[in-house]
Amino acid sequence: MTRRIAIPILFLAISLSFQARAQNAELFFKAAGSPSNPKVSTSWNKYFTYEGIMDFCRKLAKEHPDLVTLETAGKSYKGRDIIAIVISEKKGQSPDKKPGFYIDGNIHSNEIQGSDMALYTAWYLCEMYKTNSFINQLLKDKVFYILPTINPDARQYFMDEPNSTHSPRSGLVPFDNDRDGLYDEDGYDDLNNDGVISMMRRKNPDGKYITDPKDPRRMIMVKPGEKGEYELLGLEGIDNDNDGLINEDGIGGYDPNRDFGFNWEPNIVQWGAGKYPFSFPENQAVRDFSLKHRNIAGAQSFHNAGGMILRGPSAKDTGTEVFTRADEMVINTIGKKGEKIIPGYSLLTIWKDLYPVYGGELDWWYGAIGSYIFSNELWTQRLMFNDTSNVDEYEFERLLLFEDAFIPWKEADHPVYGKIEIGGFDKNFGRIHPGFLLESDAHRNAAFCIYNAWTMPKLEISSINVRDLPGGLKEVTATIANTQLMPTHSGTNLKYKIDPPDYVYLDGGKVIAGMIVTDIDRNITVEQKKNPQRIEVSNIEGYGRVHVRWIVKGGSRYGVRVESVKGGHVSRQAG
Repeated sequence: MTRRIAIPILFLAISLSFQARAQNAELFFKAAGSPSNPKVSTSWNKYFTYEGIMDFCRKLAKEHPDLVTLETAGKSYKGRDIIAIVISEKKGQSPDKKPGFYIDGNIHSNEIQGSDMALYTAWYLCEMYKTNSFINQLLKDKVFYILPTINPDARQYFMDEPNSTHSPRSGLVPFDNDRDGLYDEDGYDDLNNDGVISMMRRKNPDGKYITDPKDPRRMIMVKPGEKGEYELLGLEGIDNDNDGLINEDGIGGYDPNRDFGFNWEPNIVQWGAGKYPFSFPENQAVRDFSLKHRNIAGAQSFHNAGGMILRGPSAKDTGTEVFTRADEMVINTIGKKGEKIIPGYSLLTIWKDLYPVYGGELDWWYGAIGSYIFSNELWTQRLMFNDTSNVDEYEFERLLLFEDAFIPWKEADHPVYGKIEIGGFDKNFGRIHPGFLLESDAHRNAAFCIYNAWTMPKLEISSINVRDLPGGLKEVTATIANTQLMPTHSGTNLKYKIDPPDYVYLDGGKVIAGMIVTDIDRNITVEQKKNPQRIEVSNIEGYGRVHVRWIVKGGSRYGVRVESVKGGHVSRQAG
Protein backbone atom coordinates (compact mmCIF):
# COMPACT_ATOMS: atom_id res chain seq x y z
CA MET A 1 0.00 0.00 0.00
CA THR A 2 2.82 2.41 0.88
CA ARG A 3 4.63 1.85 -2.42
CA ARG A 4 1.48 2.50 -4.44
CA ILE A 5 1.07 5.89 -2.74
CA ALA A 6 4.76 6.86 -2.79
CA ILE A 7 5.25 6.44 -6.56
CA PRO A 8 2.41 8.79 -7.60
CA ILE A 9 3.60 11.33 -5.00
CA LEU A 10 7.14 11.20 -6.46
CA PHE A 11 5.85 11.77 -10.00
CA LEU A 12 3.62 14.58 -8.74
CA ALA A 13 6.59 16.27 -7.03
CA ILE A 14 8.67 16.01 -10.22
CA SER A 15 5.81 17.34 -12.29
CA LEU A 16 5.28 20.29 -9.95
CA SER A 17 9.02 21.01 -10.02
CA PHE A 18 9.03 21.19 -13.84
CA GLN A 19 5.91 23.32 -13.80
CA ALA A 20 7.50 25.73 -11.31
CA ARG A 21 10.60 26.04 -13.46
CA ALA A 22 8.54 26.63 -16.57
CA GLN A 23 6.45 29.27 -14.81
CA ASN A 24 9.57 30.95 -13.45
CA ALA A 25 11.10 31.03 -16.95
CA GLU A 26 8.03 32.88 -18.15
CA LEU A 27 8.43 35.61 -15.53
CA PHE A 28 11.51 37.21 -17.05
CA PHE A 29 12.78 38.29 -20.45
CA LYS A 30 16.52 38.76 -20.97
CA ALA A 31 17.76 42.33 -20.95
CA ALA A 32 20.51 43.06 -23.46
CA GLY A 33 23.98 43.11 -21.95
CA SER A 34 22.98 41.43 -18.68
CA PRO A 35 23.25 37.83 -17.47
CA SER A 36 19.91 36.09 -17.99
CA ASN A 37 20.18 33.53 -15.20
CA PRO A 38 23.09 34.37 -12.89
CA LYS A 39 24.42 31.63 -10.64
CA VAL A 40 25.09 34.21 -7.92
CA SER A 41 21.90 36.19 -7.56
CA THR A 42 22.28 39.55 -5.86
CA SER A 43 20.98 43.10 -5.84
CA TRP A 44 23.09 46.09 -6.87
CA ASN A 45 21.05 48.83 -5.24
CA LYS A 46 22.67 48.62 -1.80
CA TYR A 47 26.14 48.29 -0.29
CA PHE A 48 27.94 45.19 0.96
CA THR A 49 29.27 45.08 4.50
CA TYR A 50 32.68 43.46 4.99
CA GLU A 51 31.01 40.13 5.82
CA GLY A 52 28.79 40.62 2.79
CA ILE A 53 31.87 41.08 0.60
CA MET A 54 33.47 37.92 1.94
CA ASP A 55 30.26 35.92 1.52
CA PHE A 56 29.83 37.18 -2.03
CA CYS A 57 33.42 36.26 -2.93
CA ARG A 58 33.00 32.76 -1.54
CA LYS A 59 29.77 32.27 -3.51
CA LEU A 60 31.41 33.51 -6.70
CA ALA A 61 34.30 31.05 -6.24
CA LYS A 62 31.91 28.18 -5.46
CA GLU A 63 29.66 28.79 -8.46
CA HIS A 64 32.45 29.55 -10.93
CA PRO A 65 35.34 27.23 -10.00
CA ASP A 66 36.54 27.19 -13.63
CA LEU A 67 37.19 30.95 -13.43
CA VAL A 68 37.63 32.13 -9.84
CA THR A 69 40.44 31.71 -7.34
CA LEU A 70 40.46 33.57 -4.03
CA GLU A 71 43.70 34.91 -2.60
CA THR A 72 44.52 36.97 0.47
CA ALA A 73 46.64 40.02 -0.33
CA GLY A 74 47.35 40.65 3.35
CA LYS A 75 45.79 41.64 6.65
CA SER A 76 44.30 44.94 7.75
CA TYR A 77 45.29 46.70 10.96
CA LYS A 78 42.41 44.94 12.76
CA GLY A 79 43.31 41.58 11.25
CA ARG A 80 40.71 41.36 8.50
CA ASP A 81 41.65 39.56 5.28
CA ILE A 82 42.18 41.81 2.27
CA ILE A 83 40.55 39.49 -0.23
CA ALA A 84 41.63 39.27 -3.87
CA ILE A 85 39.42 37.72 -6.54
CA VAL A 86 41.44 36.22 -9.41
CA ILE A 87 39.32 35.72 -12.53
CA SER A 88 40.49 34.00 -15.71
CA GLU A 89 39.78 30.88 -17.71
CA LYS A 90 41.81 28.17 -15.98
CA LYS A 91 41.68 25.34 -18.51
CA GLY A 92 44.03 27.00 -20.99
CA GLN A 93 47.15 28.92 -20.17
CA SER A 94 48.08 29.55 -16.54
CA PRO A 95 46.63 32.92 -15.43
CA ASP A 96 50.00 34.21 -14.23
CA LYS A 97 51.27 33.92 -17.80
CA LYS A 98 48.59 36.25 -19.14
CA PRO A 99 48.49 40.05 -19.03
CA GLY A 100 46.84 41.05 -15.76
CA PHE A 101 44.39 43.82 -14.95
CA TYR A 102 44.17 45.03 -11.35
CA ILE A 103 41.16 46.70 -9.69
CA ASP A 104 40.82 47.98 -6.15
CA GLY A 105 38.34 50.12 -4.25
CA ASN A 106 37.66 51.79 -0.94
CA ILE A 107 41.17 52.97 -0.07
CA HIS A 108 39.34 55.84 1.64
CA SER A 109 36.91 54.38 4.14
CA ASN A 110 33.88 56.56 3.37
CA GLU A 111 34.27 55.99 -0.38
CA ILE A 112 32.44 52.72 -0.12
CA GLN A 113 30.93 52.35 -3.60
CA GLY A 114 34.36 51.57 -5.05
CA SER A 115 34.04 48.12 -3.48
CA ASP A 116 30.68 47.53 -5.08
CA MET A 117 31.92 48.71 -8.48
CA ALA A 118 34.78 46.21 -8.19
CA LEU A 119 32.44 43.41 -7.09
CA TYR A 120 30.01 44.17 -9.93
CA THR A 121 32.90 43.85 -12.40
CA ALA A 122 33.85 40.46 -10.95
CA TRP A 123 30.23 39.28 -10.99
CA TYR A 124 29.62 40.46 -14.55
CA LEU A 125 32.74 38.78 -15.93
CA CYS A 126 31.83 35.46 -14.31
CA GLU A 127 28.15 35.47 -15.16
CA MET A 128 28.65 36.50 -18.80
CA TYR A 129 31.59 34.19 -19.50
CA LYS A 130 29.57 31.31 -20.98
CA THR A 131 27.07 33.34 -22.99
CA ASN A 132 29.03 36.34 -24.28
CA SER A 133 31.78 35.63 -26.83
CA PHE A 134 33.65 38.87 -26.10
CA ILE A 135 33.87 38.19 -22.34
CA ASN A 136 34.71 34.55 -23.04
CA GLN A 137 37.67 35.48 -25.24
CA LEU A 138 38.78 38.19 -22.82
CA LEU A 139 39.06 35.69 -19.96
CA LYS A 140 40.97 33.30 -22.22
CA ASP A 141 43.50 36.05 -22.98
CA LYS A 142 43.67 38.06 -19.74
CA VAL A 143 43.42 37.71 -15.96
CA PHE A 144 41.67 40.08 -13.55
CA TYR A 145 42.91 40.71 -10.02
CA ILE A 146 40.13 42.40 -8.04
CA LEU A 147 40.60 43.63 -4.47
CA PRO A 148 37.16 44.99 -3.54
CA THR A 149 38.25 46.77 -0.36
CA ILE A 150 41.80 47.63 0.62
CA ASN A 151 40.59 49.42 3.76
CA PRO A 152 38.15 46.89 5.27
CA ASP A 153 38.39 48.04 8.88
CA ALA A 154 37.39 51.63 8.26
CA ARG A 155 34.80 50.65 5.64
CA GLN A 156 32.92 48.72 8.30
CA TYR A 157 33.53 51.51 10.82
CA PHE A 158 31.91 53.98 8.43
CA MET A 159 28.83 51.77 8.20
CA ASP A 160 28.52 50.72 11.84
CA GLU A 161 29.52 53.83 13.76
CA PRO A 162 28.20 57.42 13.80
CA ASN A 163 29.82 59.23 10.89
CA SER A 164 29.11 61.92 8.37
CA THR A 165 29.28 61.38 4.62
CA HIS A 166 32.88 62.69 4.79
CA SER A 167 34.22 60.64 7.71
CA PRO A 168 36.39 58.80 8.27
CA ARG A 169 38.73 59.09 5.30
CA SER A 170 41.64 57.21 6.81
CA GLY A 171 42.23 53.71 8.12
CA LEU A 172 41.96 52.83 11.81
CA VAL A 173 45.61 52.92 12.89
CA PRO A 174 45.56 55.36 15.87
CA PHE A 175 46.99 58.78 15.03
CA ASP A 176 47.72 61.87 17.11
CA ASN A 177 46.35 64.62 14.89
CA ASP A 178 46.53 67.46 17.40
CA ARG A 179 49.97 66.47 18.76
CA ASP A 180 48.90 66.39 22.39
CA GLY A 181 50.30 62.93 23.08
CA LEU A 182 46.85 61.32 22.91
CA TYR A 183 45.41 59.25 20.09
CA ASP A 184 41.92 59.55 18.61
CA GLU A 185 40.62 61.13 21.81
CA ASP A 186 38.42 63.88 20.34
CA GLY A 187 36.29 62.60 17.51
CA TYR A 188 32.68 63.18 16.59
CA ASP A 189 29.90 62.72 19.18
CA ASP A 190 26.45 61.45 18.22
CA LEU A 191 24.52 63.83 20.45
CA ASN A 192 21.06 62.71 19.32
CA ASN A 193 21.94 59.00 19.17
CA ASP A 194 20.66 58.47 15.64
CA GLY A 195 23.80 56.72 14.33
CA VAL A 196 24.76 59.63 12.07
CA ILE A 197 26.95 62.68 12.52
CA SER A 198 25.02 65.62 11.13
CA MET A 199 25.12 69.40 11.49
CA MET A 200 24.56 71.55 14.57
CA ARG A 201 22.88 74.95 14.41
CA ARG A 202 21.79 77.44 17.05
CA LYS A 203 19.27 80.23 16.93
CA ASN A 204 21.07 83.56 16.91
CA PRO A 205 19.67 86.88 15.62
CA ASP A 206 23.20 87.90 14.76
CA GLY A 207 23.88 84.70 12.83
CA LYS A 208 24.69 84.63 9.15
CA TYR A 209 22.06 82.10 8.12
CA ILE A 210 18.32 81.75 7.66
CA THR A 211 16.16 78.85 6.57
CA ASP A 212 15.33 78.87 2.90
CA PRO A 213 11.73 80.09 2.47
CA LYS A 214 11.33 77.59 -0.41
CA ASP A 215 12.76 74.65 1.51
CA PRO A 216 13.08 74.88 5.32
CA ARG A 217 15.60 72.00 5.35
CA ARG A 218 18.21 74.21 3.72
CA MET A 219 20.32 76.91 5.37
CA ILE A 220 21.22 79.93 3.23
CA MET A 221 23.42 82.92 3.99
CA VAL A 222 21.70 86.26 4.51
CA LYS A 223 22.34 89.09 2.12
CA PRO A 224 24.16 92.22 3.30
CA GLY A 225 21.87 94.25 5.56
CA GLU A 226 19.49 91.36 6.28
CA LYS A 227 18.90 89.88 9.71
CA GLY A 228 20.01 86.32 10.40
CA GLU A 229 18.28 83.55 12.35
CA TYR A 230 20.91 80.89 12.91
CA GLU A 231 24.60 80.26 13.30
CA LEU A 232 26.14 76.99 12.09
CA LEU A 233 28.26 75.20 14.70
CA GLY A 234 29.76 72.43 12.57
CA LEU A 235 29.35 68.69 12.84
CA GLU A 236 28.06 67.08 16.02
CA GLY A 237 30.66 67.00 18.75
CA ILE A 238 31.95 68.25 22.07
CA ASP A 239 35.41 69.12 23.39
CA ASN A 240 36.36 65.71 24.78
CA ASP A 241 39.95 66.62 25.74
CA ASN A 242 39.28 70.14 27.04
CA ASP A 243 41.69 71.86 24.66
CA GLY A 244 39.15 74.34 23.30
CA LEU A 245 38.69 72.45 20.01
CA ILE A 246 35.94 70.13 18.80
CA ASN A 247 36.38 67.01 16.67
CA GLU A 248 40.04 67.72 15.96
CA ASP A 249 41.40 64.23 16.71
CA GLY A 250 39.03 61.55 15.47
CA ILE A 251 39.59 57.95 14.46
CA GLY A 252 42.73 57.52 12.36
CA GLY A 253 43.37 60.84 10.73
CA TYR A 254 45.85 60.01 7.96
CA ASP A 255 45.42 59.46 4.23
CA PRO A 256 46.27 55.97 2.92
CA ASN A 257 46.64 57.47 -0.55
CA ARG A 258 49.70 59.45 0.60
CA ASP A 259 51.59 56.40 1.86
CA PHE A 260 52.86 54.74 -1.33
CA GLY A 261 56.56 54.47 -2.01
CA PHE A 262 56.92 56.61 -5.11
CA ASN A 263 57.48 60.36 -4.87
CA TRP A 264 56.53 60.16 -1.20
CA GLU A 265 56.78 63.27 0.96
CA PRO A 266 56.39 63.62 4.75
CA ASN A 267 53.35 65.04 6.48
CA ILE A 268 54.85 68.54 6.58
CA VAL A 269 54.72 68.69 2.76
CA GLN A 270 51.26 67.14 2.36
CA TRP A 271 48.87 66.20 5.12
CA GLY A 272 48.07 62.53 5.53
CA ALA A 273 51.43 60.83 4.99
CA GLY A 274 52.66 58.25 7.44
CA LYS A 275 56.08 58.24 9.06
CA TYR A 276 57.61 56.55 6.02
CA PRO A 277 56.36 54.97 2.76
CA PHE A 278 54.19 51.90 3.25
CA SER A 279 53.86 52.54 6.97
CA PHE A 280 50.31 51.15 7.06
CA PRO A 281 49.52 47.43 6.70
CA GLU A 282 46.80 47.88 4.06
CA ASN A 283 49.22 49.68 1.73
CA GLN A 284 51.84 47.03 2.38
CA ALA A 285 49.31 44.44 1.20
CA VAL A 286 48.82 46.29 -2.10
CA ARG A 287 52.59 46.59 -2.54
CA ASP A 288 53.20 42.91 -1.84
CA PHE A 289 50.37 41.83 -4.12
CA SER A 290 51.70 43.94 -6.99
CA LEU A 291 55.20 42.51 -6.58
CA LYS A 292 53.79 38.97 -6.51
CA HIS A 293 51.82 39.57 -9.73
CA ARG A 294 54.26 41.34 -12.01
CA ASN A 295 52.10 40.49 -15.02
CA ILE A 296 49.74 43.37 -14.12
CA ALA A 297 49.86 45.69 -17.12
CA GLY A 298 46.80 47.85 -16.42
CA ALA A 299 45.11 48.98 -13.23
CA GLN A 300 42.09 50.84 -11.88
CA SER A 301 41.45 52.34 -8.46
CA PHE A 302 37.96 53.47 -7.44
CA HIS A 303 37.42 56.59 -5.30
CA ASN A 304 34.66 59.16 -4.85
CA ALA A 305 33.40 61.71 -5.76
CA GLY A 306 33.14 64.17 -8.66
CA GLY A 307 32.72 62.19 -11.86
CA MET A 308 36.38 62.14 -12.87
CA ILE A 309 38.65 59.73 -14.73
CA LEU A 310 41.97 60.67 -13.20
CA ARG A 311 45.32 59.97 -14.85
CA GLY A 312 48.85 60.69 -13.71
CA PRO A 313 51.18 62.18 -13.04
CA SER A 314 50.00 63.23 -9.61
CA ALA A 315 52.64 65.90 -9.00
CA LYS A 316 55.35 67.78 -10.86
CA ASP A 317 58.98 66.70 -10.70
CA THR A 318 58.10 63.06 -9.97
CA GLY A 319 60.21 61.46 -12.65
CA THR A 320 56.94 60.59 -14.40
CA GLU A 321 55.71 64.08 -15.26
CA VAL A 322 56.87 63.77 -18.86
CA PHE A 323 55.21 60.70 -20.34
CA THR A 324 56.62 59.31 -23.53
CA ARG A 325 54.58 60.04 -26.64
CA ALA A 326 53.59 56.37 -26.74
CA ASP A 327 52.36 56.48 -23.15
CA GLU A 328 50.44 59.69 -23.75
CA MET A 329 48.72 58.03 -26.68
CA VAL A 330 47.78 54.96 -24.62
CA ILE A 331 46.57 56.90 -21.58
CA ASN A 332 44.60 59.49 -23.54
CA THR A 333 43.04 56.96 -25.92
CA ILE A 334 41.72 54.86 -23.05
CA GLY A 335 40.71 57.90 -20.99
CA LYS A 336 38.81 59.54 -23.84
CA LYS A 337 37.00 56.28 -24.50
CA GLY A 338 36.11 56.29 -20.80
CA GLU A 339 34.42 59.69 -21.17
CA LYS A 340 32.17 58.13 -23.81
CA ILE A 341 31.49 54.98 -21.78
CA ILE A 342 30.66 56.94 -18.60
CA PRO A 343 28.71 60.09 -19.51
CA GLY A 344 29.28 62.96 -17.10
CA TYR A 345 32.81 61.85 -16.21
CA SER A 346 35.81 63.90 -17.38
CA LEU A 347 39.40 62.83 -18.05
CA LEU A 348 41.74 64.94 -15.89
CA THR A 349 45.46 64.99 -15.04
CA ILE A 350 45.80 65.05 -11.27
CA TRP A 351 48.51 67.63 -10.70
CA LYS A 352 47.32 70.03 -13.41
CA ASP A 353 43.55 69.75 -13.15
CA LEU A 354 42.99 68.83 -9.50
CA TYR A 355 45.78 69.20 -6.93
CA PRO A 356 49.21 67.65 -6.34
CA VAL A 357 49.40 64.27 -4.64
CA TYR A 358 52.61 62.86 -3.17
CA GLY A 359 52.94 59.19 -2.34
CA GLY A 360 49.77 58.37 -4.26
CA GLU A 361 48.75 54.97 -5.56
CA LEU A 362 48.61 56.06 -9.21
CA ASP A 363 52.24 57.17 -9.31
CA TRP A 364 53.28 53.97 -7.50
CA TRP A 365 51.66 51.72 -10.09
CA TYR A 366 53.01 53.68 -13.03
CA GLY A 367 56.37 54.78 -11.68
CA ALA A 368 57.42 51.75 -9.64
CA ILE A 369 55.53 48.87 -11.26
CA GLY A 370 55.34 50.17 -14.84
CA SER A 371 51.57 49.67 -15.19
CA TYR A 372 49.06 52.02 -16.79
CA ILE A 373 46.47 53.11 -14.24
CA PHE A 374 43.41 55.31 -13.81
CA SER A 375 41.50 56.40 -10.73
CA ASN A 376 37.78 57.04 -11.18
CA GLU A 377 36.13 59.49 -8.80
CA LEU A 378 32.71 57.86 -8.62
CA TRP A 379 29.42 59.76 -8.39
CA THR A 380 28.67 63.17 -9.80
CA GLN A 381 25.72 65.49 -9.33
CA ARG A 382 25.42 65.44 -13.11
CA LEU A 383 23.69 62.06 -12.66
CA MET A 384 20.84 63.74 -10.77
CA PHE A 385 19.04 65.69 -13.50
CA ASN A 386 19.49 66.20 -17.23
CA ASP A 387 19.84 69.93 -16.55
CA THR A 388 23.35 70.15 -15.09
CA SER A 389 23.58 73.94 -15.09
CA ASN A 390 22.12 74.34 -11.60
CA VAL A 391 21.92 71.00 -9.79
CA ASP A 392 20.00 71.21 -6.52
CA GLU A 393 20.71 68.23 -4.26
CA TYR A 394 17.83 69.20 -1.94
CA GLU A 395 15.39 69.08 -4.83
CA PHE A 396 16.82 65.78 -6.05
CA GLU A 397 16.58 64.28 -2.58
CA ARG A 398 12.97 65.44 -2.25
CA LEU A 399 11.74 64.49 -5.72
CA LEU A 400 13.53 61.16 -6.19
CA LEU A 401 14.32 59.93 -2.65
CA PHE A 402 11.26 61.41 -0.95
CA GLU A 403 13.36 62.89 1.87
CA ASP A 404 14.63 59.45 2.88
CA ALA A 405 18.20 60.79 3.17
CA PHE A 406 17.49 63.91 5.23
CA ILE A 407 17.45 64.04 9.03
CA PRO A 408 14.88 66.63 10.12
CA TRP A 409 16.14 69.43 12.36
CA LYS A 410 15.38 68.64 16.01
CA GLU A 411 16.26 70.34 19.28
CA ALA A 412 19.03 68.95 21.50
CA ASP A 413 21.16 70.03 24.46
CA HIS A 414 24.86 70.79 24.11
CA PRO A 415 27.12 71.10 27.19
CA VAL A 416 28.68 74.31 25.88
CA TYR A 417 26.29 75.75 23.30
CA GLY A 418 23.11 75.07 25.24
CA LYS A 419 19.96 74.59 23.17
CA ILE A 420 20.87 73.64 19.63
CA GLU A 421 19.25 71.90 16.68
CA ILE A 422 20.69 68.88 14.88
CA GLY A 423 19.87 67.82 11.34
CA GLY A 424 21.03 67.56 7.76
CA PHE A 425 21.81 64.87 5.25
CA ASP A 426 22.40 61.29 6.26
CA LYS A 427 25.87 59.77 5.79
CA ASN A 428 24.51 57.67 2.90
CA PHE A 429 23.92 60.76 0.74
CA GLY A 430 26.22 63.29 -0.87
CA ARG A 431 29.27 61.22 -1.79
CA ILE A 432 27.83 57.78 -2.50
CA HIS A 433 25.22 56.75 -5.03
CA PRO A 434 21.54 56.47 -4.18
CA GLY A 435 20.50 52.88 -4.73
CA PHE A 436 18.63 53.32 -7.99
CA LEU A 437 21.68 54.91 -9.65
CA LEU A 438 24.27 52.48 -8.31
CA GLU A 439 23.87 49.59 -10.78
CA SER A 440 23.87 51.84 -13.85
CA ASP A 441 27.10 53.54 -12.85
CA ALA A 442 28.61 50.24 -11.71
CA HIS A 443 28.01 48.76 -15.15
CA ARG A 444 29.52 51.74 -16.94
CA ASN A 445 32.62 51.72 -14.73
CA ALA A 446 32.92 47.95 -15.13
CA ALA A 447 32.69 48.45 -18.90
CA PHE A 448 35.53 50.98 -18.69
CA CYS A 449 37.67 48.43 -16.83
CA ILE A 450 36.79 45.73 -19.35
CA TYR A 451 37.72 48.01 -22.24
CA ASN A 452 40.94 48.95 -20.48
CA ALA A 453 41.83 45.29 -19.95
CA TRP A 454 41.02 44.50 -23.59
CA THR A 455 43.62 47.07 -24.72
CA MET A 456 46.41 45.28 -22.81
CA PRO A 457 49.01 43.52 -24.96
CA LYS A 458 47.94 40.51 -26.99
CA LEU A 459 50.92 38.77 -28.57
CA GLU A 460 50.74 36.48 -31.57
CA ILE A 461 53.46 34.66 -33.46
CA SER A 462 52.03 35.56 -36.82
CA SER A 463 54.55 33.62 -38.94
CA ILE A 464 57.53 31.26 -38.79
CA ASN A 465 59.49 30.84 -42.00
CA VAL A 466 62.24 28.23 -42.43
CA ARG A 467 64.75 28.55 -45.28
CA ASP A 468 67.60 26.20 -46.27
CA LEU A 469 71.14 27.62 -46.26
CA PRO A 470 74.37 26.16 -47.60
CA GLY A 471 76.28 23.73 -45.40
CA GLY A 472 73.22 22.05 -43.95
CA LEU A 473 72.17 25.17 -42.04
CA LYS A 474 68.69 26.60 -41.80
CA GLU A 475 67.41 30.13 -41.33
CA VAL A 476 64.36 30.44 -39.07
CA THR A 477 62.57 33.82 -39.06
CA ALA A 478 59.64 34.56 -36.78
CA THR A 479 57.32 37.58 -36.64
CA ILE A 480 55.76 38.49 -33.28
CA ALA A 481 52.85 40.91 -33.40
CA ASN A 482 51.12 42.86 -30.65
CA THR A 483 47.53 43.24 -31.84
CA GLN A 484 46.44 45.59 -29.07
CA LEU A 485 47.01 49.20 -27.97
CA MET A 486 49.28 48.76 -24.94
CA PRO A 487 52.96 47.98 -25.45
CA THR A 488 54.59 45.26 -23.42
CA HIS A 489 56.61 47.92 -21.57
CA SER A 490 55.44 51.39 -20.58
CA GLY A 491 57.80 54.35 -20.74
CA THR A 492 58.69 54.14 -17.05
CA ASN A 493 59.14 50.39 -17.36
CA LEU A 494 61.78 50.99 -20.03
CA LYS A 495 63.31 53.98 -18.24
CA TYR A 496 63.78 52.25 -14.89
CA LYS A 497 64.17 48.70 -16.27
CA ILE A 498 61.35 47.51 -13.99
CA ASP A 499 60.72 44.29 -15.91
CA PRO A 500 63.13 42.23 -18.00
CA PRO A 501 62.87 42.45 -21.80
CA ASP A 502 60.58 40.20 -23.77
CA TYR A 503 62.29 36.89 -24.51
CA VAL A 504 61.82 34.98 -27.77
CA TYR A 505 63.09 31.38 -27.71
CA LEU A 506 63.73 28.90 -30.49
CA ASP A 507 63.23 25.22 -29.68
CA GLY A 508 64.73 22.61 -32.00
CA GLY A 509 68.22 22.22 -33.52
CA LYS A 510 71.46 23.85 -32.41
CA VAL A 511 71.35 27.64 -32.64
CA ILE A 512 74.50 29.04 -34.27
CA ALA A 513 73.44 32.68 -34.31
CA GLY A 514 70.46 34.82 -33.23
CA MET A 515 69.47 38.31 -34.30
CA ILE A 516 66.75 40.95 -34.46
CA VAL A 517 65.70 41.91 -37.97
CA THR A 518 65.48 45.70 -37.92
CA ASP A 519 64.47 46.03 -41.59
CA ILE A 520 62.76 42.98 -43.03
CA ASP A 521 62.65 44.38 -46.57
CA ARG A 522 66.35 45.25 -46.80
CA ASN A 523 67.39 42.28 -44.66
CA ILE A 524 69.17 44.41 -42.03
CA THR A 525 69.84 42.60 -38.76
CA VAL A 526 71.50 43.17 -35.39
CA GLU A 527 73.13 40.05 -34.00
CA GLN A 528 72.78 39.05 -30.35
CA LYS A 529 76.08 37.33 -29.67
CA LYS A 530 75.35 36.17 -26.11
CA ASN A 531 72.84 33.36 -25.60
CA PRO A 532 71.51 33.50 -29.19
CA GLN A 533 68.81 30.90 -28.59
CA ARG A 534 66.96 33.47 -26.43
CA ILE A 535 66.52 36.76 -28.27
CA GLU A 536 65.97 39.79 -26.05
CA VAL A 537 63.40 42.29 -27.34
CA SER A 538 63.23 45.49 -25.28
CA ASN A 539 59.61 46.23 -26.12
CA ILE A 540 56.81 45.24 -28.47
CA GLU A 541 54.84 48.37 -29.19
CA GLY A 542 51.08 48.56 -29.37
CA TYR A 543 49.88 47.49 -32.83
CA GLY A 544 53.53 46.77 -33.58
CA ARG A 545 55.60 43.78 -34.58
CA VAL A 546 59.16 42.53 -34.31
CA HIS A 547 61.08 40.09 -36.46
CA VAL A 548 63.69 37.72 -35.03
CA ARG A 549 65.94 35.26 -36.81
CA TRP A 550 68.13 32.29 -35.99
CA ILE A 551 70.72 30.35 -37.93
CA VAL A 552 70.30 26.71 -36.92
CA LYS A 553 72.21 23.50 -37.45
CA GLY A 554 70.22 20.29 -37.40
CA GLY A 555 66.67 19.67 -36.32
CA SER A 556 63.57 19.21 -38.41
CA ARG A 557 60.83 20.75 -36.27
CA TYR A 558 61.13 24.22 -34.81
CA GLY A 559 59.03 25.93 -32.18
CA VAL A 560 59.02 29.58 -31.13
CA ARG A 561 58.10 30.74 -27.62
CA VAL A 562 57.57 34.31 -26.44
CA GLU A 563 57.70 35.13 -22.73
CA SER A 564 56.76 38.66 -21.73
CA VAL A 565 56.14 39.63 -18.10
CA LYS A 566 53.25 41.97 -18.89
CA GLY A 567 52.55 40.86 -22.46
CA GLY A 568 51.90 37.20 -21.71
CA HIS A 569 53.30 33.92 -23.03
CA VAL A 570 52.60 32.50 -26.50
CA SER A 571 54.09 29.68 -28.58
CA ARG A 572 53.80 28.23 -32.06
CA GLN A 573 55.31 25.41 -34.10
CA ALA A 574 56.69 25.98 -37.59
CA GLY A 575 54.74 24.51 -40.47
